[in-house]
Amino acid sequence: MSRVCISRSIRILQRKTYPNQWSQNMTFSSRSLPMNTVVLFVPQQEAWVVERFGKFDRILNPGLNLILPVIDKIKYVQSLKEVASEVPEQAAVTSDNVTLGLDGVLYTKVFDPYKCSYNVENADFAIKKLAQTTMRSEIGKITLDTVFREREILNVNIVDSINKASEPWGISCLRYEIRDMTLPLRIQEAMQMQVEAERKKRASILESEGIREAEINVAEGKKKAKILNSEAFQIEQVNIATGEAQAIRFMAEAKAKAVTQVAEAISQQNGMNAVSYSIAEQYVDAFGKLAKTNNTMILPANSGDVGGMVAQAMTVYKNLSNMDQLKSETALRTDKLTNSKE
Repeated sequence: MSRVCISRSIRILQRKTYPNQWSQNMTFSSRSLPMNTVVLFVPQQEAWVVERFGKFDRILNPGLNLILPVIDKIKYVQSLKEVASEVPEQAAVTSDNVTLGLDGVLYTKVFDPYKCSYNVENADFAIKKLAQTTMRSEIGKITLDTVFREREILNVNIVDSINKASEPWGISCLRYEIRDMTLPLRIQEAMQMQVEAERKKRASILESEGIREAEINVAEGKKKAKILNSEAFQIEQVNIATGEAQAIRFMAEAKAKAVTQVAEAISQQNGMNAVSYSIAEQYVDAFGKLAKTNNTMILPANSGDVGGMVAQAMTVYKNLSNMDQLKSETALRTDKLTNSKE
C-alpha cells in the first residue's frame, strides 16, 4: 500500500510540475520539461531524452523509469504521435505567371527522437517553412490548369520533397493537403468565362450532333420508303402482267373454243344458212352505228344491198376454206411421198 501511495503522489507531483506534457496538442518538443524526481512515469507515445552532465545519455521509453538525481536531466520531450500542423498561407507563382494564395495542412510524425532533438532547432518551425518553400517550388513547375487538374499529384510531390529534406531531422511527413487556394479576381473572372465558353461549346456540339443524327434518320427513312415503294410497284407490275397474260390466254382459249364450235356448227345441216344469218345481222347492226360514232363516213356503192354483202362474205369464207383444205391435202401428199422414199 505504501508503494502505491508513493507512486500516486509522484504522478500528481509530475502533473502539477509540468502540466504541458499531459496536453494532447504537444508538438515535437515540449517547452515545459518535467523535473527529475528520480522515479518517472513516461506516458505512452512519448520519448524523454535524458542528458548526463550535459551529454546525451539515453531515451526513456513509456512506463516506469529511474534516473539519477542532479547528474541526470530531462532535456527534451518528444511526442511520437502523428501531428497535424497548419501551413500558413503564402503566395506562389505558377509557370504561366499566375499568383496563387495557398495554405495547407501538414501531417508529420517523429520516428527518431534523438535526431529530432539534436539535429534541428525548433523542428516545428523548420518543418512548416520547409513545407512552404517546397510547395512554392512545386507550384512554380506547373501551370494553373495543372494545379486544379493534378492536385493529388502535387500533394504527393510535396510530401516526397519534404521527406528527403526532413529525414536528417528524424521527422517523417505522412501527407500534405492543400486546403484553400485563392486566385486573383481577374483570373477568377477569366476562368468563369472559360467555363461558360466551354459549356456553350459542348452545347453547340451536342446540338449539331443531334441535328446530324436526325437528318441521318430522316434520310434513312426516306431511302427505306423509296425501296419499299419500288418493290411494291415492281410486285404490282408483275401481278398486272401476270393477270393480263392469264386474261389473254383465257380469251385465246375462249376464241379457239368458239371457232371450234362455229366450225362444227357450219359442218352440220343448214350451218351455212346460220352463218349467213349471223353475218347479215352483224352487218345491219354495224351499219346502224356508223352515224353515231363519226360525222364523216366512206361507204361502198352497194351499202344498201345486204344480200350482196352477205354473199360476198360467204364467198370470201369459202375461198379461205378451200385454201385451208388445199394446204391440208398438200401436206398429206408430201408426208406420203416422204414415207414412200424412206
